[in-house]
Amino acid sequence: MSDLKDKINDRMDALQRYMETNEHLVSPGNVLMHIESVSKFWSVLSEEDRDYIHCARHAIEEQMEWKV
Repeated sequence: MSDLKDKINDRMDALQRYMETNEHLVSPGNVLMHIESVSKFWSVLSEEDRDYIHCARHAIEEQMEWKV
């Protein structure tokens, strides 16, 4: 299970980097594909990770700048 958690954490960290650099505005398709690679673990994601993914999808759909 530790390997799975590490994989999820690595992918969530990468998603955070994409969002914080506004990569989703430049390459929304690539970021959506990355989100899908994390979302397949939905049943074991934390509530915080699920919320982050929802917000990231919304930012992509609305072409909103990600401000932290």
